[in-house]
Amino acid sequence: MATLVSAAGFGLIPVFASYAYGTGMSVTTLLMLRFAIAAVVFLAWLGLRGRFGRPTGRQWATLALLGGMYATQSLLYFTAVQRIAPALAALLLYLYPGLVSVLTAVVDRARPGWAVVGPILVSLAGLVLVVGRLDAELDLPGVLTAVGAAVAYACYIVLGSRASAELSPTVTSAYLSMFATGAFALLGLALGSLDLGFATAGWGWAAAVAVVSTVLAIALFFVGATALGPVRASILSMLEAVVAVVASWLLLGGTLSWSQLAGGVVVLAGALWGILASSPPQDRLTTASDAPAGRRGSRSARSRS
Repeated sequence: MATLVSAAGFGLIPVFASYAYGTGMSVTTLLMLRFAIAAVVFLAWLGLRGRFGRPTGRQWATLALLGGMYATQSLLYFTAVQRIAPALAALLLYLYPGLVSVLTAVVDRARPGWAVVGPILVSLAGLVLVVGRLDAELDLPGVLTAVGAAVAYACYIVLGSRASAELSPTVTSAYLSMFATGAFALLGLALGSLDLGFATAGWGWAAAVAVVSTVLAIALFFVGATALGPVRASILSMLEAVVAVVASWLLLGGTLSWSQLAGGVVVLAGALWGILASSPPQDRLTTASDAPAGRRGSRSARSRS
């Protein structure tokens, strides 16, 4: 249940962001507020429990790098939500599991097999159906930013999975949120895009993105990963794309053609294959059995959009 609620929280990001943009809020302002609020909540929780952790110099450097990649992925995804149909942006983001398989093979210098090539080919086939014809009605920059978000997230996962696991997920999320806040503050100041003059309702939508779709979604995913194992939790979290499509249709009035919906199913099929292909064999064995929760992988790289 925790994993499904987490997926629903992540899936509502496009809806919350669209409402925030409607109040006159810019992308960089929304993202700075998102991570600032999230960092405060994470740090307050850690303070109450006395578990701030003491990162080493190397860990600080890794966290800073991951924070920059996390911020880049978020910027691309939130920009895509602003430019194209939110449901379309959510479906394109799910190209990332196939990309993770490819990047993992490249980093490990392994010869790509069908388990690597297959997911990406299936995902690309779905991408062709989702995008459809390249005509004047297609916002190509919006599509490219959504695909770029998938690439950035895949890079973040591959790097994060190889980073030190000495810090707890909550500590890592808190510090990543801090670095992301700083990155968007600097970016907004450089571009002159930080503006708090949006309508009052914008604060509520920014808080919803930060609390519901960031803090609670991340925390509940780790709860689910601890109970179910990272592979099964990742598979269940694919509900995110379904929630994004349905919520966008019901609340924003957005529509996708039947070919785009079919493409979305193909993309998710490739994502499922990519998740199974990129997971270590021991994770698959643990997930298949009813091993005690304490022995399951609880630090699956997952700090969404």
